[in-house]
Order: sequence, then C-alpha cells, then structure tokens
Amino acid sequence: GRHEFPFSFQLPQEPLVTSFTGKYGSIQYYVKAILERPAAPDQSVQTELQVISHIDISSPALLTPVLRSQEKMVGCWFFTSGPVSLSAKIERKGYCNGEAIPIYAEIENCSSRLIVPKAAIFQTQTYLASGKTKTFRQMVANVRGNHIASGSTDTWNGKTLKIPPVSPSILDCCIIRVEYSLAVYIHIPGAKKLMIEMPLVIGTIPCIGFSSRNSSITSQFSMDMSWLALTMPEHPEAPPNYADVVSEEEFSRHVPAYPPPIDCEEQLCCPVFAYIQEFRFQPPPLYSEV
Repeated sequence: GRHEFPFSFQLPQEPLVTSFTGKYGSIQYYVKAILERPAAPDQSVQTELQVISHIDISSPALLTPVLRSQEKMVGCWFFTSGPVSLSAKIERKGYCNGEAIPIYAEIENCSSRLIVPKAAIFQTQTYLASGKTKTFRQMVANVRGNHIASGSTDTWNGKTLKIPPVSPSILDCCIIRVEYSLAVYIHIPGAKKLMIEMPLVIGTIPCIGFSSRNSSITSQFSMDMSWLALTMPEHPEAPPNYADVVSEEEFSRHVPAYPPPIDCEEQLCCPVFAYIQEFRFQPPPLYSEV
C-alpha cells in the first residue's frame, strides 16, 4: 500500500552560500531520498532546495555613502577640445531587490561635442577552479539622461535607477563570487566614455529607516499617477461611420448603378459578384449592438 514517512533535518550552523545559477557554474542544494529494497536495486529521488544567506543592509559598512569623481580631456595631442568632468554619489552601499537607487551627479561639458550621461547596474560573476579564474559581466539595469551641449552643465538630484529581481551578492564563497556595481558614465562621440564605478551590495534584509522612506515614495508615485485613471473613459466610443469617412464621389465611383431587382427569381439570375461592390463601404455594426 501507500506509506508516508516524515523526515526533518537541521541545516548546518555555519553560513551556507546562497543558491545561484550562473553562466559557467552554479551553487545548488538537494534533498535526496533513498529507498533500500532487499534483492533489488535501490530507488532514489531528489528535489532541489533553495538556500538564501541573508545580508543585512543595516550594517554600518553598507550604510556609508559612496562618492567618486573623474575628469577626461577630449581629443588627442594638440587637437584637444576641452575637458569633461563627472562626479557622482549614492547615499549608501547596500540595497535590496526592488529598491530605487537615487543618484546624485554633476556633469560639466567643456568640450566641443554633444555628450550623453548614463547610469547602469552591472553584475560580475567570478568563477575560481583549479587555480584559474573566469569572469562574466552583464548589465542588469540602466537609465539615460538628457543630452548636454558644449559649454553646458547638468545635475542629477536623485535620479532613480530601480534594482530588478537579481540574486543577492555572494562574497564569501571560495569558488563563485557575485558582485554588483553602479556605473555612471558619459558617452562621448569619437572618444572613450568617461566612467565612474561605485561598488554595490545587494542584500536580503532591508534597512528599516530606508524601507519606510521607500514606501512613502511609492505612495506618492501612486497618488501622482491617479490622474491617469480619470482620463480613461469608462466605455470606449464607437469608431466613426465608414459612410462618413468615405466621400460621396469615391462611393459613387466604386458602386455602379444597378436597377433594383423586381423579384427574387430575377435577382438569382444575375451574377452574384455584381452586387459585391455595393457593400464595400457599408459601416460595421456599432459596439453597442454587438
């Protein structure tokens, strides 16, 4: 018959690395059940188990702000057009999934070219095995600013970049490391981009002080978007009548003059395709009728 046996296990006390599946490797945990049978081979099944190693954003090391600045001279040799300077700052180093990172930046364009400031979140996967290292880097989110003309400046007063659903940072594993960084860079036509990269730590336990602030921002955003519901009609209007759109001249040009049928027998004697043109511009039924 059918028998059920409950089992339970205590996870090890030492910290376990968060489950992760990357491009060149993975960290996976399984629960395996084995059925021993006499005079028959054993049967076994296994189920993957997701493990998350929590990272608290409230730690002082992750609440410190990060500030970077850099300058680049556009041009080469004696044909320089002027410098482009960039300084960027974020309020803290640690964030969680779904949070919006406010970016503060100042850009000064003293060159003769039109530049575009951008920001992006990069994920760097590092694999360590047999004394060799392999790295994979990908962009997970980005935002773009306005064009900055020559001799102009621009300021980001908290331009937000939302963190998409990504794996938490993995920093204490000897074979796989998952790190994040926020890059604020400037695209310069005909020259290498000017980039500032600031480290990020994606955690699992949000800071209480910042979570209340994010909730207030979310409520304010939903209140600002309430006007959209007012502009949407409750019932859509019916489309315009085709007879109103098509002019009488066009209608008469496509519809030949046929005498009305006298009776059903005469109507059946005429070819059917002769009457198809008559219904070409007839309007469809209204939505209310359907």
